[in-house]
Amino acid sequence: MTKSTTAAGLATLAALSASSVASAFIPPSASTSIPSAVSAAATASVGEAMQDLTFSPPDTMGAGEITEVACAEAASRMKRVAAPVPTYVSPSGSVGVSYIHWPADPSAARERGSTLPVLLVHGFDSSCLEYRRLGPKLAAQGVDVYAVDLLGWGYSQLDDVSTFSAQAKVDALAGFWEAVGGNKPVCIGGASLGGAAAIEFGAANPDVVKGAVFIDAQGFVDGVGPMASLPKPLAQLGVKVLKSVPLRNSANQMSYYDPETYATEDALKVGRFHCLRDGWDDALVSFMLSGGFSPSTKVEKIEAPSLVLWGRQDGILEKEFADKFIDTLPDGELRWVEECGHVPHLEQPEVTAEAIAGFLRSEKFEGVGGTEVAFEAVPTAVWGVGGLAGAAALAGAAFMN
Repeated sequence: MTKSTTAAGLATLAALSASSVASAFIPPSASTSIPSAVSAAATASVGEAMQDLTFSPPDTMGAGEITEVACAEAASRMKRVAAPVPTYVSPSGSVGVSYIHWPADPSAARERGSTLPVLLVHGFDSSCLEYRRLGPKLAAQGVDVYAVDLLGWGYSQLDDVSTFSAQAKVDALAGFWEAVGGNKPVCIGGASLGGAAAIEFGAANPDVVKGAVFIDAQGFVDGVGPMASLPKPLAQLGVKVLKSVPLRNSANQMSYYDPETYATEDALKVGRFHCLRDGWDDALVSFMLSGGFSPSTKVEKIEAPSLVLWGRQDGILEKEFADKFIDTLPDGELRWVEECGHVPHLEQPEVTAEAIAGFLRSEKFEGVGGTEVAFEAVPTAVWGVGGLAGAAALAGAAFMN
């Protein structure tokens, strides 16, 4: 295998994770301290189903100030649940999966009608904080929203896990919805590589998945390219390159229609923070060597009504893929998002939220059970991040794919 081939594989993966690497503070607003609710939650008691994270931020992250209030608000909602998984994933039979829940606004749900809950899956090497802008806007429109970390990424459990393969990620996702959603009917949503995970989850769980949303999704690119066949030492080296500043900065610029606004230096620095978690390198190598997701033959198996959202100026995935989704999905519709790159949920969250809410209230979902208007209070307990809950806000503020 040539060096150029390996470099090409790294560049492709970096591009797919571009906004997860360094996306999207909203400049040039002044820095905003993490809300007291976040720091207070660090010492709050956590329910029996929750587990504390074992991660402390490095001293180089500073005093814990961020530039985007939405990130701190999202971090203050984070929880972690023990999700059942097959023992091939973890001998204990469960793994800790972190997530954010934005409960549907009761008045909006009553006025407009309830919908299926939405389960959102982030992109390559990202976290549930990727949906920090979309989640609140969807909830304000009466949609119950869950954003979840895929196993091995975000703030999911990294220790005592045997494999972080694509199948393990899908099995952990299924375990999460069993634990938190009770396997009720749901609309699965995925952005970029998260779309591949959503496709595999939907194809395997047709009795649960009654709707789907694909946001600039990777549906017709299988695997991880040459990275899957690298000797492990070279794969470990490749993973270190993936978190390097030059590669991530280049990929970051590719994610947006308006990189001057969103691809900031501050965002780049914070976007690398999650890579410093103990076990991150090994988890990513495990995923790479597993071969990655293979969604292309499973798109046609998504029989539920599906919405495809695509940034008109996506510079990472070719626009032809959007049309291919519509040609392949049994019941799909396409909406272009104007003045938008690879991440509509970050660059155009209002438009994206309106499109999803409208889709879920369309006649396609008549007779499909929606979320009952009996919503939980705003959660105040988050998982402890080594005693520093602000790390969650810092770590996720920028790595949104």
